Amino acid sequence: MAENDSPLYLGGLTIQLVPASGRTGVRVTVERDARIIAQVPADADRDKLAALIRTRLAWLYTKVNARRAEAAERPRRCFLDGEGFWYLGRNHRLKLIDDPAASPVVLKAGRLHLRRDHRDTAASALVSWYVVRGRAWLPHRVHSWARRMDVPDAELDVRPLGYRWGSCSRRGTVNVHWATMQLPARLIDYVLVHELAHLDHPHHTSGFWRAVGRVMTDYERLRAELDEWGAGIWLPDES
Repeated sequence: MAENDSPLYLGGLTIQLVPASGRTGVRVTVERDARIIAQVPADADRDKLAALIRTRLAWLYTKVNARRAEAAERPRRCFLDGEGFWYLGRNHRLKLIDDPAASPVVLKAGRLHLRRDHRDTAASALVSWYVVRGRAWLPHRVHSWARRMDVPDAELDVRPLGYRWGSCSRRGTVNVHWATMQLPARLIDYVLVHELAHLDHPHHTSGFWRAVGRVMTDYERLRAELDEWGAGIWLPDES
C-alpha cells in the first residue's frame, strides 16, 4: 500500500494508520487523547481500508466524544488542606505544613504533606514527587515481569508522556508516565506488561496480545479498568 502511514480523513475524523507486517486484520482504537489509531496490514489497499473504517464511523464518533468529555471533566485539584491525591490506588489527603527543613512534598502517616511556601509551584512539586516515587518503586516490578515474560531486562524511565500510560523505545527502554503511580498496583503491572511485550512485538498484533495473555490472563478486564481509572486521575494543565 503506497503511503501506508499517511492518515485517512473520513467523516471529519483523522485516522492515523500504523502498518504492521504479519497483521491480517484491522484494529482501530481511540486513545485517551481522542486520537484514532488504525493498525493495518502492511500491504493493505487504502480504498478498502477507508471503506472498512467507514462502517465503524458511528462507533468512532461515540468513542471520540466520550474521550473528549473525559478530558473536559477531568478533576481539577486545589492545593488546600484536605484535597485528595491518588498514590498506588489509595487516596491521600493533602496537609499544608510550615517546615522549611522538610522536602516540598512527603507522604507521612497517610497524608501528603506539602510545604506551604511551595503552594505556588505545588503542581510541579507533586509531579516531581511522583517521578521520584516511580523511579524507586517500579524497577523491581519491571525486572520481575521481564523474567516472567522471558524478555530482556529493560531500562526504565519515569516522565511525562502526554496521554499515554507508557511507551517502549527502539533501544528497549520502557517509559512510564509519572501519573501511572496514581493507579492500583495491578493496573501498573498491566502497563508494564503491555510495554514489555512491545520489546518483541512493536505493534498490537495477535502475537503481541498472546504475549500479554501468557502472563496476564485477565488483561482484557484490566484494560477496561484502566480506561475507567484514566478519567479520574490528576493531571496538571501541562502533563
